[in-house]
Amino acid sequence: MSDFEPAVTAFILLKTNRAWLELSVPERVAAFRESVLPAIEDKAKDVRWRYYDTEFYTARVTDIWVWEARDHDAFQLVIEALRETPFWDHYFEVVEILVGVENGYAKHYGADLPMTVNA
Repeated sequence: MSDFEPAVTAFILLKTNRAWLELSVPERVAAFRESVLPAIEDKAKDVRWRYYDTEFYTARVTDIWVWEARDHDAFQLVIEALRETPFWDHYFEVVEILVGVENGYAKHYGADLPMTVNA
């Protein structure tokens, strides 16, 4: 996949289900490699994904998946692909999907606001 400026960023808030926790670590890795990765690689193009563990900071969600997509259609394909895998509702409960546009306010109004602040 080529590098791109994402048009949309999505934060998928997940909570592990018992079915996931009952798998050993090698079984979890295998399940991910055998069902999620092929589905994403087969159906979704022009997306990037990052994964964050949160179970040690909150009881509401255990994981956050951050997806960046070239456009809304690319992100829609991610969701369609994930829904067809056991990760959607079997291994994880999808608690919430938050979709946004980075610095959308400044882009919309032509305001010169920083997109990233390093302090």
